Amino acid sequence: MSRHPSVKWAQRSDNLFITVQLPDAQDVKLKIEPEGKFFFSATSGVDKIPYEVELDLLDKVIVEESKASTGSRSIQYIVKKAENKWWSRLIKQTGKPPVFLTVDWDKWIDEDEEFTSKGAPEAGMGDMGFDFPNLNLGGGGFDGPAPGMDDDDEDDTEDENAEEAPSAEKEVASASGEADTKKT
Repeated sequence: MSRHPSVKWAQRSDNLFITVQLPDAQDVKLKIEPEGKFFFSATSGVDKIPYEVELDLLDKVIVEESKASTGSRSIQYIVKKAENKWWSRLIKQTGKPPVFLTVDWDKWIDEDEEFTSKGAPEAGMGDMGFDFPNLNLGGGGFDGPAPGMDDDDEDDTEDENAEEAPSAEKEVASASGEADTKKT
C-alpha cells in the first residue's frame, strides 16, 4: 500500500505551483493529462517506501507548457492552466480537502495583487512573482515611530497621573473648605 506525501499548492491566473514534499525521492514518475489529472509516484528512504498522489484538478491544463524540478527535499511543478483564470480550489472534490493537501503560503498571493499597475506580473524572485519593495508588510517604515506615537510609554502614564493628581487635590480641598484660603 502506498502512502501520501505532503503536497502544497499555490496559484496565479496562468499557473499552478504544486510542491510534493518527499525527501530523497527516487523513481519519480509524473503524469499530467490535459483534462486535469495529476498523478505522482516515487519511493523514498532506505526501505524504498512507495508514495502516490492522484488529484483531479479543477480545470484543464496545458501539459506541454508545464515544468518539473526535482530537489533533494521536494519536487516542484509549475502547471500551466488552459485558461488564464483564478480557480476557487485546486481539485474538483468539494468539501474538506485531503489531509495531505495544504496551501503553500510562501508562494501564495491574492488575486487582486497579482499584477502591478503596469499590468505585468510582478518580478523579483524568478517565477515566484514576489517583489519585496511592493509588499505591504505593515508598519510605518524604519524612520521612527508612526505618527502620533511616542517613543516612551512610561512617560505617558506618569504624565496622565500627574494631570489627574492636581484635580483630585482640588476636590479634597474644596470638600474640607480649604479651597477658599488657597485661592487668596
